[in-house]
Amino acid sequence: MFRAKIAQALLSIALIFGMLACSPSLNWRTVQAPEESYATLFPAKPDKLERNLPFQDQVIHQVLQAAKVGDDIYSVSSIHLVGKQAELMPKILEQLQNNVLNRAGVNLQNAVSQESYYRNANQQRMAAKSYFLEIPASEKNNATRQLMRVMWITGTVENDGAWIYQLTVLRTGASNEDPKTVLNNEAFSPFFEEFKLD
Repeated sequence: MFRAKIAQALLSIALIFGMLACSPSLNWRTVQAPEESYATLFPAKPDKLERNLPFQDQVIHQVLQAAKVGDDIYSVSSIHLVGKQAELMPKILEQLQNNVLNRAGVNLQNAVSQESYYRNANQQRMAAKSYFLEIPASEKNNATRQLMRVMWITGTVENDGAWIYQLTVLRTGASNEDPKTVLNNEAFSPFFEEFKLD
């Protein structure tokens, strides 16, 4: 009986090590983005992409930092609105939100959400909402069902316009998992909760 318990314990340990070996490791590191006025934790070294987007008669500058770990993509999109562009912030934010939420067939009122937190430039803990979305598979956009957790943060800086941030984790190869259950654990929460404005 004692041998059977030892064999069972060894099997359990082997299974745990096997699972750890198969799952991608998260190597959390603080990524400073002084030009985009934020810092946050990424689970791997992110790549950076910059582009200009037309909006009404303006050109809006967007910077994206993203890291892929296994089936999960962690990204921070930042848009800096300067001068009179700051007046466009509500419309741009609404369009960003609609672009994401429409893919999941929901809106801000009926999407699954929970209160989350980030830190402002004074290091105060600020409340925001995380949204948990299920994006169905489609031939056009994605071949498999996707899960997403997304949070939007806005802020204005005296004499420096306004900022819009979109923090996203996208799980690309999702099975029949519940988005809130899957994307609300220690593998994802630090990315959102350690976001800090500079």
